[in-house]
Amino acid sequence: MERWWHYLTPGPAQLATGLACLGVGLQRGRLPVVGPRVLDHWVAVVIGTGNGWYRTPAGRRLPVAAPAVLWLRPGVPHHYGPDRDGWSESFVDFTGTGAAGYAELGLLPDAEVVPLDTAEPALRVIAGIAAVCRRGGASAGPRAAAAVHQLLVELHRHRADLDPEGAPVLELLRRDACLPIPVAEHARRAGMTVEELRRAVRAAGGSSPKEYLLTERLNEAKHLLAAGGLPVAVVARRVGYQDPAYFTRIFTRRVGVAPTVFREREYRGGAGPGPGTD
Repeated sequence: MERWWHYLTPGPAQLATGLACLGVGLQRGRLPVVGPRVLDHWVAVVIGTGNGWYRTPAGRRLPVAAPAVLWLRPGVPHHYGPDRDGWSESFVDFTGTGAAGYAELGLLPDAEVVPLDTAEPALRVIAGIAAVCRRGGASAGPRAAAAVHQLLVELHRHRADLDPEGAPVLELLRRDACLPIPVAEHARRAGMTVEELRRAVRAAGGSSPKEYLLTERLNEAKHLLAAGGLPVAVVARRVGYQDPAYFTRIFTRRVGVAPTVFREREYRGGAGPGPGTD
Protein backbone atom coordinates (compact mmCIF):
# COMPACT_ATOMS: atom_id res chain seq x y z
CA MET A 1 0.00 0.00 0.00
CA GLU A 2 1.35 3.42 -0.96
CA ARG A 3 -0.12 6.65 0.39
CA TRP A 4 0.86 10.30 0.12
CA TRP A 5 -1.14 13.44 0.78
CA HIS A 6 -0.69 17.11 1.47
CA TYR A 7 -3.14 19.66 2.91
CA LEU A 8 -3.42 23.39 2.35
CA THR A 9 -5.00 26.08 4.53
CA PRO A 10 -6.18 28.91 2.24
CA GLY A 11 -6.50 32.36 3.74
CA PRO A 12 -9.34 34.87 3.24
CA ALA A 13 -7.80 36.32 0.05
CA GLN A 14 -7.57 32.89 -1.61
CA LEU A 15 -11.12 32.00 -0.53
CA ALA A 16 -12.34 35.31 -1.96
CA THR A 17 -11.28 34.19 -5.45
CA GLY A 18 -14.15 31.68 -5.38
CA LEU A 19 -12.25 28.39 -5.41
CA ALA A 20 -9.49 27.07 -3.18
CA CYS A 21 -7.62 23.78 -3.03
CA LEU A 22 -7.65 22.19 0.42
CA GLY A 23 -5.58 19.13 -0.28
CA VAL A 24 -4.29 16.53 -2.71
CA GLY A 25 -3.44 12.86 -2.35
CA LEU A 26 -2.15 9.88 -4.32
CA GLN A 27 -2.86 6.34 -3.06
CA ARG A 28 -2.80 2.78 -4.36
CA GLY A 29 -3.04 -0.76 -3.12
CA ARG A 30 -5.36 -2.41 -0.62
CA LEU A 31 -6.58 0.85 0.85
CA PRO A 32 -8.85 1.02 3.90
CA VAL A 33 -12.57 1.66 3.57
CA VAL A 34 -13.54 5.34 3.81
CA GLY A 35 -16.52 6.29 5.96
CA PRO A 36 -19.30 6.46 6.61
CA ARG A 37 -18.44 10.12 7.12
CA VAL A 38 -19.53 13.64 6.17
CA LEU A 39 -17.27 16.49 4.99
CA ASP A 40 -17.89 20.22 4.71
CA HIS A 41 -16.24 20.54 1.29
CA TRP A 42 -16.00 18.89 -2.15
CA VAL A 43 -13.64 16.04 -3.01
CA ALA A 44 -12.98 14.55 -6.44
CA VAL A 45 -11.62 11.00 -6.07
CA VAL A 46 -10.31 9.76 -9.41
CA ILE A 47 -10.00 5.98 -9.65
CA GLY A 48 -7.25 5.19 -12.14
CA THR A 49 -7.13 1.38 -11.87
CA GLY A 50 -9.08 -1.31 -10.07
CA ASN A 51 -12.62 -1.86 -8.88
CA GLY A 52 -14.63 -1.21 -5.76
CA TRP A 53 -17.92 0.09 -4.43
CA TYR A 54 -19.71 3.20 -3.21
CA ARG A 55 -22.63 3.16 -0.78
CA THR A 56 -25.13 5.99 -1.21
CA PRO A 57 -26.80 7.76 1.75
CA ALA A 58 -29.91 5.71 0.94
CA GLY A 59 -27.92 2.51 1.41
CA ARG A 60 -27.62 1.53 -2.24
CA ARG A 61 -24.29 -0.11 -3.10
CA LEU A 62 -22.95 1.11 -6.46
CA PRO A 63 -20.15 -0.68 -8.32
CA VAL A 64 -17.06 1.37 -9.14
CA ALA A 65 -14.86 0.38 -12.09
CA ALA A 66 -11.86 2.41 -13.23
CA PRO A 67 -11.61 4.83 -14.85
CA ALA A 68 -14.15 6.73 -12.79
CA VAL A 69 -14.54 9.65 -10.42
CA LEU A 70 -16.27 9.63 -7.05
CA TRP A 71 -17.84 12.97 -6.17
CA LEU A 72 -17.94 13.59 -2.42
CA ARG A 73 -20.29 16.50 -1.79
CA PRO A 74 -20.33 18.76 1.28
CA GLY A 75 -22.86 17.73 3.86
CA VAL A 76 -23.66 14.41 2.14
CA PRO A 77 -22.61 11.13 3.84
CA HIS A 78 -20.29 8.89 1.81
CA HIS A 79 -18.90 5.40 2.26
CA TYR A 80 -16.66 3.62 -0.26
CA GLY A 81 -13.68 1.36 -0.77
CA PRO A 82 -11.79 -0.89 -3.18
CA ASP A 83 -12.29 -4.60 -3.70
CA ARG A 84 -9.82 -7.05 -2.16
CA ASP A 85 -7.26 -6.49 -4.92
CA GLY A 86 -7.16 -2.77 -4.20
CA TRP A 87 -7.15 0.17 -6.58
CA SER A 88 -5.28 3.39 -7.36
CA GLU A 89 -6.88 6.70 -6.51
CA SER A 90 -5.93 10.36 -6.68
CA PHE A 91 -7.99 12.92 -4.82
CA VAL A 92 -8.34 16.68 -4.58
CA ASP A 93 -10.24 18.50 -1.81
CA PHE A 94 -11.61 21.94 -2.70
CA THR A 95 -14.08 24.55 -1.55
CA GLY A 96 -15.39 28.02 -2.34
CA THR A 97 -18.38 29.91 -3.65
CA GLY A 98 -17.25 29.12 -7.21
CA ALA A 99 -18.35 25.51 -6.71
CA ALA A 100 -21.98 26.60 -6.96
CA GLY A 101 -21.31 28.04 -10.40
CA TYR A 102 -19.64 24.85 -11.57
CA ALA A 103 -22.61 22.85 -10.26
CA GLU A 104 -24.97 25.09 -12.23
CA LEU A 105 -22.85 24.52 -15.35
CA GLY A 106 -23.09 20.76 -14.83
CA LEU A 107 -19.39 20.26 -14.09
CA LEU A 108 -20.17 19.15 -10.54
CA PRO A 109 -22.81 16.47 -11.14
CA ASP A 110 -25.41 15.08 -8.76
CA ALA A 111 -24.23 11.52 -9.43
CA GLU A 112 -21.87 10.06 -6.83
CA VAL A 113 -20.07 7.71 -9.26
CA VAL A 114 -19.30 8.95 -12.78
CA PRO A 115 -17.52 6.73 -15.35
CA LEU A 116 -14.74 8.26 -17.45
CA ASP A 117 -13.58 7.35 -20.94
CA THR A 118 -10.04 7.96 -19.66
CA ALA A 119 -8.60 9.16 -16.36
CA GLU A 120 -5.22 10.23 -17.75
CA PRO A 121 -5.92 13.98 -18.32
CA ALA A 122 -7.36 14.34 -14.80
CA LEU A 123 -4.52 12.35 -13.26
CA ARG A 124 -1.98 14.62 -14.98
CA VAL A 125 -3.68 17.67 -13.46
CA ILE A 126 -3.69 16.09 -10.00
CA ALA A 127 -0.03 15.12 -10.35
CA GLY A 128 0.66 18.75 -11.18
CA ILE A 129 -1.13 19.89 -8.03
CA ALA A 130 0.90 17.40 -6.00
CA ALA A 131 4.13 18.73 -7.54
CA VAL A 132 3.14 22.29 -6.65
CA CYS A 133 2.42 21.28 -3.07
CA ARG A 134 5.71 19.40 -2.76
CA ARG A 135 7.63 22.50 -3.87
CA GLY A 136 5.62 24.77 -1.58
CA GLY A 137 6.14 28.52 -1.54
CA ALA A 138 3.85 31.52 -1.45
CA SER A 139 2.27 30.74 -4.81
CA ALA A 140 1.40 27.11 -4.02
CA GLY A 141 -2.18 27.90 -2.97
CA PRO A 142 -3.13 30.02 -6.01
CA ARG A 143 -1.43 27.59 -8.41
CA ALA A 144 -3.21 24.61 -6.87
CA ALA A 145 -6.53 26.45 -6.99
CA ALA A 146 -6.02 27.34 -10.65
CA ALA A 147 -5.43 23.66 -11.40
CA VAL A 148 -8.70 22.72 -9.68
CA HIS A 149 -10.56 24.70 -12.37
CA GLN A 150 -8.73 22.69 -15.02
CA LEU A 151 -9.47 19.43 -13.19
CA LEU A 152 -13.23 20.09 -13.17
CA VAL A 153 -13.18 20.79 -16.90
CA GLU A 154 -11.18 17.63 -17.68
CA LEU A 155 -13.42 15.43 -15.56
CA HIS A 156 -16.48 16.76 -17.35
CA ARG A 157 -14.86 16.52 -20.77
CA HIS A 158 -14.08 12.84 -20.28
CA ARG A 159 -17.37 11.67 -18.80
CA ALA A 160 -18.30 8.36 -20.40
CA ASP A 161 -21.98 8.65 -19.48
CA LEU A 162 -22.80 11.77 -21.52
CA ASP A 163 -24.74 11.63 -24.76
CA PRO A 164 -22.12 11.33 -27.53
CA GLU A 165 -24.39 13.49 -29.69
CA GLY A 166 -23.99 16.41 -27.29
CA ALA A 167 -20.88 17.90 -28.90
CA PRO A 168 -22.26 17.74 -32.49
CA VAL A 169 -25.46 19.40 -31.25
CA LEU A 170 -23.44 22.28 -29.78
CA GLU A 171 -21.64 22.66 -33.10
CA LEU A 172 -24.99 22.89 -34.91
CA LEU A 173 -26.24 25.50 -32.47
CA ARG A 174 -23.02 27.48 -32.75
CA ARG A 175 -23.24 27.44 -36.55
CA ASP A 176 -26.82 28.71 -36.60
CA ALA A 177 -26.80 30.79 -33.40
CA CYS A 178 -27.15 34.13 -35.18
CA LEU A 179 -30.09 33.12 -37.35
CA PRO A 180 -33.36 34.76 -36.22
CA ILE A 181 -35.10 31.45 -35.54
CA PRO A 182 -36.68 30.02 -32.34
CA VAL A 183 -35.32 27.15 -30.27
CA ALA A 184 -37.96 24.85 -31.76
CA GLU A 185 -36.49 25.41 -35.23
CA HIS A 186 -32.98 24.70 -33.91
CA ALA A 187 -34.33 21.43 -32.50
CA ARG A 188 -35.93 20.52 -35.85
CA ARG A 189 -32.65 21.19 -37.68
CA ALA A 190 -30.87 18.88 -35.22
CA GLY A 191 -33.49 16.17 -35.73
CA MET A 192 -34.64 16.41 -32.12
CA THR A 193 -37.61 17.42 -30.05
CA VAL A 194 -37.19 20.56 -27.96
CA GLU A 195 -36.90 18.41 -24.82
CA GLU A 196 -34.23 16.19 -26.41
CA LEU A 197 -32.29 19.28 -27.45
CA ARG A 198 -32.59 20.69 -23.94
CA ARG A 199 -31.21 17.51 -22.38
CA ALA A 200 -28.34 17.26 -24.88
CA VAL A 201 -27.26 20.87 -24.42
CA ARG A 202 -27.56 20.70 -20.64
CA ALA A 203 -25.39 17.56 -20.54
CA ALA A 204 -22.71 18.82 -22.93
CA GLY A 205 -22.73 22.55 -22.28
CA GLY A 206 -24.15 23.01 -18.81
CA SER A 207 -26.89 25.42 -19.91
CA SER A 208 -30.21 25.61 -21.66
CA PRO A 209 -30.35 25.97 -25.48
CA LYS A 210 -31.65 29.52 -25.07
CA GLU A 211 -28.76 30.48 -22.79
CA TYR A 212 -26.22 28.81 -25.06
CA LEU A 213 -27.56 30.63 -28.14
CA LEU A 214 -27.60 33.95 -26.29
CA THR A 215 -23.97 33.50 -25.24
CA GLU A 216 -22.91 32.74 -28.82
CA ARG A 217 -24.81 35.77 -30.13
CA LEU A 218 -23.26 38.10 -27.58
CA ASN A 219 -19.78 36.75 -28.30
CA GLU A 220 -20.24 37.49 -31.99
CA ALA A 221 -21.71 40.92 -31.23
CA LYS A 222 -18.65 41.79 -29.15
CA HIS A 223 -16.40 40.73 -32.02
CA LEU A 224 -18.27 42.92 -34.49
CA LEU A 225 -18.40 45.90 -32.14
CA ALA A 226 -14.68 45.67 -31.37
CA ALA A 227 -13.99 45.76 -35.12
CA GLY A 228 -15.75 49.12 -35.03
CA GLY A 229 -17.00 49.35 -38.59
CA LEU A 230 -20.72 48.70 -38.14
CA PRO A 231 -23.57 50.62 -36.54
CA VAL A 232 -25.27 48.94 -33.60
CA ALA A 233 -28.42 48.35 -35.67
CA VAL A 234 -26.42 46.38 -38.23
CA VAL A 235 -24.63 44.41 -35.51
CA ALA A 236 -28.01 43.58 -34.00
CA ARG A 237 -29.27 42.16 -37.30
CA ARG A 238 -26.03 40.27 -37.87
CA VAL A 239 -26.50 38.39 -34.60
CA GLY A 240 -30.20 37.65 -35.05
CA TYR A 241 -32.05 40.64 -33.58
CA GLN A 242 -34.30 42.66 -35.86
CA ASP A 243 -35.04 45.21 -33.12
CA PRO A 244 -31.86 47.19 -32.24
CA ALA A 245 -33.46 48.53 -29.06
CA TYR A 246 -34.17 45.00 -27.80
CA PHE A 247 -30.63 43.94 -28.69
CA THR A 248 -29.26 46.93 -26.79
CA ARG A 249 -31.29 46.03 -23.70
CA ILE A 250 -30.15 42.39 -23.81
CA PHE A 251 -26.51 43.35 -24.42
CA THR A 252 -26.48 45.97 -21.67
CA ARG A 253 -28.08 43.66 -19.12
CA ARG A 254 -25.64 40.80 -19.77
CA VAL A 255 -22.42 42.70 -20.53
CA GLY A 256 -22.91 45.57 -18.11
CA VAL A 257 -22.46 48.39 -20.64
CA ALA A 258 -24.33 49.50 -23.75
CA PRO A 259 -23.08 48.32 -27.16
CA THR A 260 -21.86 51.82 -28.03
CA VAL A 261 -19.84 52.01 -24.82
CA PHE A 262 -18.39 48.55 -25.40
CA ARG A 263 -17.38 49.52 -28.95
CA GLU A 264 -15.71 52.73 -27.83
CA ARG A 265 -13.86 50.92 -25.08
CA GLU A 266 -12.81 47.81 -27.01
CA TYR A 267 -12.31 49.13 -30.58
CA ARG A 268 -9.44 47.24 -32.25
CA GLY A 269 -9.39 48.88 -35.65
CA GLY A 270 -7.07 51.74 -34.75
CA ALA A 271 -6.61 54.62 -32.32
CA GLY A 272 -9.72 56.14 -30.83
CA PRO A 273 -13.37 55.06 -31.06
CA GLY A 274 -14.59 52.96 -33.94
CA PRO A 275 -15.99 54.46 -37.13
CA GLY A 276 -19.45 52.95 -36.77
CA THR A 277 -22.34 55.38 -36.28
CA ASP A 278 -25.75 54.70 -34.73
